[in-house]
Amino acid sequence: MSSTQSLLLITLIITIIVVVMAMLLINRRQLRDIEELDNELGNMEDLHLERAIGKLDQMELAGESLATLNTWKKSYQKAAELFPEIQCLIEDGADENARYHLVKSHQSIKQARELVDSVSEDVKNSSDVFTQLLESNRENKAQYDELMQSYREIRKEILADSFDYSVALEEIENRLSAMEEDFAQAKNLSAQGDHVEAKRVLSKIRADLTALKTKLPEVKEDQHDLQTVFADQLDEIAAGYKEMRDAKYGFGSLDVLLEIRQSNDQIDRSLAALAQLDLEETSKGMKKVEKEIKTLYGILEKEYKARPFVEKNQDKLQRLLTHQQTVSQQLIKKLRHIDESYELTHGELDESRELEREVHKMDSDYIRASQRIADGRAVYSEVRDDWIKILGRLQEIGKRQQELSEAVDGLYEAEEVAQRSIKEFKQQVSLVYRHLSRQNLPGIPEGFLQMYTLVVNEISKTSGELNQVRINMEKISEELVQISDDVDRLQREAEDIISSANLFELTMQYSNKFLDNETVVRARRNAMKLYDRDYNYKDALDAIATAVERAEPGSYQRIENAYYQEQKELID
Repeated sequence: MSSTQSLLLITLIITIIVVVMAMLLINRRQLRDIEELDNELGNMEDLHLERAIGKLDQMELAGESLATLNTWKKSYQKAAELFPEIQCLIEDGADENARYHLVKSHQSIKQARELVDSVSEDVKNSSDVFTQLLESNRENKAQYDELMQSYREIRKEILADSFDYSVALEEIENRLSAMEEDFAQAKNLSAQGDHVEAKRVLSKIRADLTALKTKLPEVKEDQHDLQTVFADQLDEIAAGYKEMRDAKYGFGSLDVLLEIRQSNDQIDRSLAALAQLDLEETSKGMKKVEKEIKTLYGILEKEYKARPFVEKNQDKLQRLLTHQQTVSQQLIKKLRHIDESYELTHGELDESRELEREVHKMDSDYIRASQRIADGRAVYSEVRDDWIKILGRLQEIGKRQQELSEAVDGLYEAEEVAQRSIKEFKQQVSLVYRHLSRQNLPGIPEGFLQMYTLVVNEISKTSGELNQVRINMEKISEELVQISDDVDRLQREAEDIISSANLFELTMQYSNKFLDNETVVRARRNAMKLYDRDYNYKDALDAIATAVERAEPGSYQRIENAYYQEQKELID
C-alpha cells in the first residue's frame, strides 16, 4: 500500500470517527430537548384545569367574573386541544432519535417546541385566573369582614369624640354613608357571583377608609387650633392692644383691630374648608393666621419694650440737645471772632454752621416726638430708634466740634511761634552775614549775596503777612518751613566759603615749597586771580590744591585733615 493510499485511509477513518461522535452528541442533545418538552407538557396536563373550570361553573359566576371565566376557559380549551398533537410529535421525535434519524427527530422536536411555546403562556395565565376566581369569594369575604370591623371602629371613634369633629362632622357622616352603600354593593355582587367587581368595590372602600382614618387626627387638631388656640390668641391680642391704647401707646397707621378682624375672617374660611375636609386649603389658611398672630404679638411686644427706654432718656436727651445747641452757638461765635484775624482755610466756620443746623433739626424732631408722646400718638419703637440715632450723632458732633475748637485755638500759639521764628531767622541771617564779613576776605561771592538777598526778602514777606489784619497761618507755616531750609542752606554756604578761603591760604603757604615747579607757579597765579578778583574761593582752592597734590601726592589731604581737626577742637 502506497503512502498516498495510507493517508487517504487514515483521513477516512478520522472522518468516520468525527461523524460518529457528532451524531452521538446531537443524539444526546435532542434527547435532552425531548425530555424537557415532555416535562413541560406534563406540567401543563398536571394542572388539571378542567377540574377548576368545573368548580367555577358550579359557583354560578356572574357579571365581570363570568366574562373573565368564559374568556380564559376558551383560551385554555383551545390550548388543550393541541396537547395530543404535541405528545405525538414528542414521541415521534424520541423514536426517530433512538434510530439516529437525527434530521427527522429534529423536525419533530422543533414543531413540538413551537406548539409548547404557543400554548404555555395561555395555560399559565388561565391557571392564574382560575385560581384567583376560585379564591376570590373567600378573599372577598375575609376582606369584607376586615373592612367592616375597621369601619365600625372609626364610626365608634367619631361618635365618641363627635365634639372634636363637629365642624366636619356632616361631611364625615356623608362619607361614612357612602361607604355603607359600597359595603352593600360589595355584598350583593358577591352574592350574585361577580367576585371581580366585588373586589374592586372593596378596594375602593379600603382606600376611602384609609384616607378618612388619616385625616381624622388632623381634623381634630386643626379644629382645636382654629376654634380655641387662634381665637384665644386673637382675643388676647385685642385685649392687650386696648390696654396699651388706654396707656397712650401709639401704633401709627397700623389698625390692629382691623388686622384681628381679617384674621378672624381667615379662620372662618379655614373652618369652611375644614368642613369639606379640604385639609390642604385649611393648612394654607392656618399658616396665614399663625403668621399674622406672630406679627401682631411682635408689634405689641416691641412697643411695650421700647417705652421704658424712651421714658428713661427723654429728659437726658433734652439736656444733651440744649447743651449741644449752646456749644454750637459758642463755637460759631468763637470762629467768627477768629475769622476776623485769621483765614480759616478748611471751611471750619461753614462746617460749624452746618453742625448747628443739624443739632437744631434734631431738637425739632425731639420736640415733635415729645408732643406725640404727650398726645398718646407716639410709636415708641420708632421714637426709640430715632433717639438712639440722635444720641449717637450728638456724640459724633460733640467730638467734631471739640476738634474744630482745638484746631483754631492753636492759631494764636502758631502766630506767636511764627513771630518768634521770624525774629530768630532775622538774627541768624544777620549773624551769618556779619561772621562772613569779619573774615577779611577780598569780597563776598555773588552767589552768596543773591542767596542772602532771597532769604532776607522771604523773611520780610512773611513778616509782612504776619502783620496783616487777617492772617493765613497755613500759608505762613509753609513759608516758615521754606525759610528755615533756606537759612540752613545760607549758613552752610557761608561756612563753605570761610573753609575754602582758610584752606586756600594754608595751601598757598605750603605751595611756596614748589616755586621751582612751573605747574604750581601757574596754578598760584590762576588761583590768586580767582581769589582776589572773582571772589571764587572754592575754585581758587581747587586750582592750587590740585597742583600741590600733583607735586606732592597726599599733601593737600594732610592740610585739609589738620584744618578740620583744629576746627573741631575749637568747637569742643
